[in-house]
Amino acid sequence: MNTIVLAVLIMIGLSLARVPVVIALVVSAVIGGLYAGMPMAEITAAFNGGLGSGAVVALASATLGAFAVALSRTGIADVIAAKTLRLIGASQDETRLKYVKWGIYAALVVIGFSADTIVPIHIAFIPMLIPPLLGLMNMMQLDRRIIACVLTFSIVIPYMIAPVGFGAIFLNDILTQNVNEAGASLGIAVTNDMAPRAMLIPALGMVVGLLVAVFFSYRKPRDYQHVEYHQPVAGSGGEPQDEEPRRLSVLQLCMLGVAVGGALLVQVWTGSMVLGGLLGFTLLSMNGLFKWKDQDDVFTQGMRLMAFIGFVMIAAAGFAGVMKATGAIPELVSGAGSLIGDSPAMAALVMLLVGLFITMGIGSSFSTVPIIAAIFVPMAMHFGFSPMATIALVGTAGALGDAGSPASDSTLGPTAGLNVDGQHDHIRDSVIPTFMHYNIPLILFGWIAAQVL
Repeated sequence: MNTIVLAVLIMIGLSLARVPVVIALVVSAVIGGLYAGMPMAEITAAFNGGLGSGAVVALASATLGAFAVALSRTGIADVIAAKTLRLIGASQDETRLKYVKWGIYAALVVIGFSADTIVPIHIAFIPMLIPPLLGLMNMMQLDRRIIACVLTFSIVIPYMIAPVGFGAIFLNDILTQNVNEAGASLGIAVTNDMAPRAMLIPALGMVVGLLVAVFFSYRKPRDYQHVEYHQPVAGSGGEPQDEEPRRLSVLQLCMLGVAVGGALLVQVWTGSMVLGGLLGFTLLSMNGLFKWKDQDDVFTQGMRLMAFIGFVMIAAAGFAGVMKATGAIPELVSGAGSLIGDSPAMAALVMLLVGLFITMGIGSSFSTVPIIAAIFVPMAMHFGFSPMATIALVGTAGALGDAGSPASDSTLGPTAGLNVDGQHDHIRDSVIPTFMHYNIPLILFGWIAAQVL
C-alpha cells in the first residue's frame, strides 16, 4: 500500500475513534514515515522542518482571533441575535420561523463570502458570530450539521471562483502560477482570468452539495440542550457577564468601519493577514468599548479562541513535511497511472482521487496545489486536456478534501463556533457531513469540467 494512502487512512481512523486530531496527525505521520523505511531521526527532522509553514497560518489565525474577539466587544453579534429573537416573538409562528431559518442560511453565506473577500478575516468571524445565535438555533431545532455545511460552503466557494482576497491568493498566486511553472517546458501558458472560469463547473458541485444538505439530509428537527452563552467581557477574568448589548455611538461606529476597512486595505496592500489583523485590533482597542489596559486580556482570549485551529494547522504542516520526505507522492501518481491506460476520462478521475487523498492528509488546498501541479500538468498534457481543463483538474484536485479533512480550517472553523456548549462533534458533525456533501459532488463536477472545457 502507498505510504500516503496508509497515513491518511490511519489519520482518518484515529479521528473517527475520537483521538484528538493533533495526536492523530502526529501518529499517522510517524507510522507513514516508518512504513516508507525512514529512520526515526529523519522522520523527526522532516516533521519539524514542516512546522514552519504551519506556524505562519497559526499566527495569522491567532491574530485574526484577537481581531474577532475585539469585534465581538462591539456587541454586534448579540444585537443581531436579540433583534432576531424579537422578530420571531413569543408566538413562534411557523411561517415566521421558516423565514428566519432561511434568513440565517443566506446571511451566513453572505458573511462567509465577505470574510474571504471584502473583510479578509476568513474563519475568525465564526466563533464571534455563531455562539450568540446557538440559543436561537436550539429554539428552532436547527440541525447544526446544516450550519456546518453552510459555513464550510461560504468559506470554500469564494476562493474557488472569486479572485479577491483569499481567492486572489489561490487562483492567481497559487493555481495559475504553479500551472505555468509546471507547464513552462511543455509550452502551456495560462492567464489569471482563465482560473475563475475554469473553476465555475467544479464550484457548481459545491452548490449541489449545499442544496442536498439543506433540503434533504438534515431538514428534520434536532434537539439540543439549551445552554446559556454570553461573550466574555474583557477585564472580568474571562468570565461571561449577563449584560445588555451596548449602544454604539456614532464615533464608535465610525471607528468600527475604519478598523474593518483598514484591516482589508493592509491585507490587500501587504498580502499579510497578520498585519491586517493587528491593525484592525489596534484600531478597535482605541474605540472606547474596552479599556486600553484590558487589550492584553482581549488579545489573549482571541489567541485562546483559535489555539485549537492553530495547533492542528501546525501539526498538519509537519505531517505534510513527512509525506513529502517519503517520496510517496510521485509513487502514488505513477501507481495510479497503471489504472489509467489510454483513457483521458479515467485519467481525470484518478487525478481527482489522488488529489483527494493528498489534501485529506495535508488539510489545505493552498498547500496541495504546489505539490500536485508539477505532476498533474504534464500528465494532463499527455492525455490531451486543454489549458482550461488542466486548471480545473489541478484546482479541483487541490480543493478536494479541504471541505472534509479533520485538519482543514474549513471544518475546524465551524466546529469552533458550534461546539462552545459541547454539543457538536468535530468528526461526526462537521467532517463527515461536509465530506459527503462536497467532496463527492466536486469529484463529479471536476470530472465533467475536464471533459467539456
